[in-house]
Parts: sequence; C-alpha cells; structure tokens
Amino acid sequence: MVPRTVNSLFTGRSEVIERMQSALRDDDSSKAKQKRVVITGIGGMGKSEVCLKVADLMREDFWGVFWVDVGSQSTAKNDFLAIAKALGSAAESVDETLRVLANTKKRWLLTLDNADEVDVDYARYMPSGVQGVVIVTSRNPQCSRYSTGPAEALEGLDAEHSTQLLLKAARVPEEAWRSCETQAQAQNVVRLLGSHTLALIQAGAYVAEGFCQLAEYPKKYQQQRKRLLKYNLTQEQSRYRDVFATFEASTDALERSGSQEGQDALDLLAVLCMLHSSVLPLEVCEDAWRGARRVLEDVPDESDGTEKPDKIGDLGRWHVAQLPKFVDTTADEWDDYRLKKASARLVSLSLVTRHALGDGGGGLSTHPLAHAWAKERLEKERQRQAWVTAGCVLALSRGQTELWQVHERELRPHVQSLLSPSVQMMLSCGPQEAVLAALLECGWGLNTMREDARLEQLLGGIYQALHIRPSDPSKEHVPIWELAARNLGYMGHAQEAVKLLGHVVKIQETTLNEGHPDRLASQHELAGAYQANGQIKEAVKLLEHVVKIQETTLNEGHPSRLASQHALAGAYQANGQAEEAVKLLQHVVRIKESLWQRPIHLDLC
Repeated sequence: MVPRTVNSLFTGRSEVIERMQSALRDDDSSKAKQKRVVITGIGGMGKSEVCLKVADLMREDFWGVFWVDVGSQSTAKNDFLAIAKALGSAAESVDETLRVLANTKKRWLLTLDNADEVDVDYARYMPSGVQGVVIVTSRNPQCSRYSTGPAEALEGLDAEHSTQLLLKAARVPEEAWRSCETQAQAQNVVRLLGSHTLALIQAGAYVAEGFCQLAEYPKKYQQQRKRLLKYNLTQEQSRYRDVFATFEASTDALERSGSQEGQDALDLLAVLCMLHSSVLPLEVCEDAWRGARRVLEDVPDESDGTEKPDKIGDLGRWHVAQLPKFVDTTADEWDDYRLKKASARLVSLSLVTRHALGDGGGGLSTHPLAHAWAKERLEKERQRQAWVTAGCVLALSRGQTELWQVHERELRPHVQSLLSPSVQMMLSCGPQEAVLAALLECGWGLNTMREDARLEQLLGGIYQALHIRPSDPSKEHVPIWELAARNLGYMGHAQEAVKLLGHVVKIQETTLNEGHPDRLASQHELAGAYQANGQIKEAVKLLEHVVKIQETTLNEGHPSRLASQHALAGAYQANGQAEEAVKLLQHVVRIKESLWQRPIHLDLC
C-alpha cells in the first residue's frame, strides 16, 4: 500500500538505496529488535522518492508494504485506518491499528513519511515487536534518533547525476547528452540550482514545455526567479508541486505556533536571507549586542526617539532599535538562549545547516534555493526592514575587531551581499543619515578586507545619491571623505588621497580639540599619504606633531601611541634619519616587551 509508483525521472542515489536495503534485510539480528532507518534532508531533495524506490525493490522481501503520511494527525489516522481495513481489522484508531501490525506474524515494511514537526514524538506511530521494519523520512535531523543504525542525511545529487536528471526532465535525447555544449549548458543550470532535486525537475520541465532553451534557463531564472521556483509540474508531481511549496511547508508551523520561538526563527531567517547563503558566524549577534550596549551608554536617550547623531557616520539608538528581538539589548549580560532556540528550530526544519567554526563558535548556512525563497516570500516592505536589521547587526558588530579579523573570510560575502542593492534603494530603507551611518560602517569593513574596487563602487553611489564630489569636498561629510581617502590610498591614488585627507584635517582643526582621537587619527593617515606620495619631510613633521600630542594624552603603552611612534620611525628611515629611527624603534620594542613580557621583533619593513 504505497501512494504512487516510483518517479520515472528517478536518478542516482544507488549507494543510499543499497545501504537502506542492507539495513532492512532479514537476518539473525532482526529477531532481537525492530529495525528502523531514518532519512533526513531539506524539502524537495527526494527523500520520499528514495523510500518509494526501496519499497519497490524490496516488495518481495515483505508480506506487506505500507505507507503512512504523518505530516498531520488527520492524514496519519486516515492512512492507518486504511491499513487496518486492508488487514481485515475493525480498528477505529491509530493505536488499535498499531496493535494489529504488532501482532502480525509476517514481515512487513512501514514507511512514515513527512515526520517533520519538531514538537511531535513520532515513536507513537511505530508498532511494537520485531516482525516489521520502519522507514522514517524527515526534514528534522533530530529524528535521526529513531534510527537503529546509521541515519541517512540526503544531500544534493552529485554533479553527474544532477546533470542526468536535468536532461531527462528536459526531454533532451540521450544521444545528445555527451555533447560538450549540452553538458556545459546543463552544468550551468545545476550550479545555479545547487543540485536541488525538485528544482532540477522543474527546470527541465520548463525547458521541455518549450518556454526556453536549456542555454537560456540561467538568464530566465535570474529575471523570473520567483515565478520559476513556483512553476507547477503537470506530470511526475511529488507531494509538493513546486520548490516554494516545499519550503513554505516548513515555515507554516512557525507561523501557526504564535510562539516567541517561532517568531524568533522567522526573524533570524529574514536576516539570513538578506545576507549571503554561506556560513554566517553567529558570534556576530553577540558582538552586535556589545556594540549596542556601547551605543546605549554613550548616546543620550531622547524621549521621542529621534536623537540626532553627533555627526554623519555615528551609530545611535535608532540602529540599536532595529536589532532582532532575540538580541536583547536591555540585558546587562549577553544571553544567547533565544538565538540558540531560533537556530535549532530552523535547523530542525532543514531550512539552515549548522556548522562548527575553528574558534569553537558556530555558524549557519542556507541552501541557495532556500535562501532565494526566504527572500522572495517577504513582501517589499518586510524585505526593506529585514535589510535594515541585517545591516544594523553587521554595523554594530564592527566595533569588535577580533570577530572581523578571525572570521574575515566568512564575513566577506555577507558584507558584499548586504551592499549589493543600489545605494539609492538602500538609503530609502530608513532615515537617510541613519542608513548612511550603517553603510559607512560596512564600508570600513570592505576597506579592512581590501575590497577596494567594491568600496569605490559603494562610495560612487553615495556621491551620486547625496550630490557630492570628492573633488569639491563638503564640510558636513567628513566621515565619507575619511573613508574615501583611505580607499584612494589603497588604490594607488596617493595625490588624490593627500588632497582629500588635507581637507579632512583642516576641517577637524576647527571642530575638534588638539588631542581628539579622530583628529590625531586623520593626521596619522595624512602622514601616511604624504609618505606614499613622496612627501617624506611633510610626513615626518606631521607624525612628530601627532606623537608629541599623544605623549601628553595617552599612556605609554596605548596602541595608538605606539602605532604612531612606529610610523614615525618608518618615516625617519625614509628620510635618511637612521639614528632617530633606531632609537624610536628600540623604545617601541621596550614598551611592548614590558607589556607582553616576551621578546618582540619589530623592523622597518
């Protein structure tokens, strides 16, 4: 009693099927305990199809082969009562049917399909005794505990079988499969869809129906992604008619629950879909909390919530207010309980995958199609709010430099993805000055990562949106010019960097006191630009000034003071003042050794 025949497009999975057959076959161990195999994976990967194939191949091994959809209590009851009727029983409940199966002396195979709910104990649908064997399909990796042997975690098909499946579904003649051109076209689609089984079948069906050629599908997909992911198959339908439906089934439970945990999971998913699908270190949420607490301590609370930042580029209470609720900024200590619960719920629905990172922390990634779906399902206004939330998480976390140093490789695609819309669109997502501050903070992230061309593109968009030009720098946009000047220097435009930093320093000399950290930092940067532009004497003079001021305002071991002294030593060497360079470097080394209590090797290179 199975719901349908094996899909004629079924491809690959031979190793998984062989392992499942081996685990379910009758042997001496089967007399000791009931055998159970659990197969887990993201929706639309073909878990049910694999089980249909196993049932078909093993039908002669069993007296009865039964199938129950446990996706809801009602479908489970209907299917169990159908089994009871087939067995000649007058059972009127699930429990009575289970007793009938448990007392059947012949071998049977029972598949419990769609055991996806996190809060349901599916052991209640498993008959007792040792006569039968049970297969369970689930999106929830935690269901693996029901398996008496190794569970099967179903992932995407390999490249070869993904290509074969696509070409079958597209009804491309088999003799054409070996063509280099056909292979290349198919592989482009496979990469685009992340080897997702149902998505490949949909894509093939779309091509087979004559809506486009195989080579045209990637372009069509980028233009009409939402429509194509909802393309309904006419034949060979699985339980869900399209890719969107497979994922929507996972979030229905979250929305129906009305619980804090469910809402937190949806909020976390919204943040993830505004970033990249690759691994996001969850430590970024803790660091955003730390950044938020620092803002709350430094920025006065205005009763109407409309406090103005001290200057363009400053993060304020507005940014703190945009953080997701599972980042509790009112707490005096970081508490990751709600974040962990939300993450676990998304993992349990196979919407995200959990990863262990090298520093002992954890991260989450999203399958590319689940990522696309999660974004497309949001209404435009909700997308804008989700973008703001994701942007504020990254911006507020930037103050914790250790995370951004240790996990630069992981964070890079997320910063790039967040900044991928047009600047005009991003600025429309909230108050312009507030959004601009978040953009500049993320821009400094690009600068640290040496994404110079990408930062230049971001700055160009800002110039256009604000109607400003670096060739005619305005007084009120100093934070923009600071970032722009650093970018110019990194891109080898030393002369332009000197001019822009000179403007910044001149303005700060009239607005900030002599020992202000921002003013000294800009002077330090200008000295570096002087040196890169061959103006060594100007660099020496300015760095001597910075060092002199810092000697009166910062303690001897302060990192900024030591950095300026080290930079001055380099300028001395470039200026031919070797004796002064050596003397100053010896001083820096001595201070650092006293702080770290270990030898320091520091040179001028």
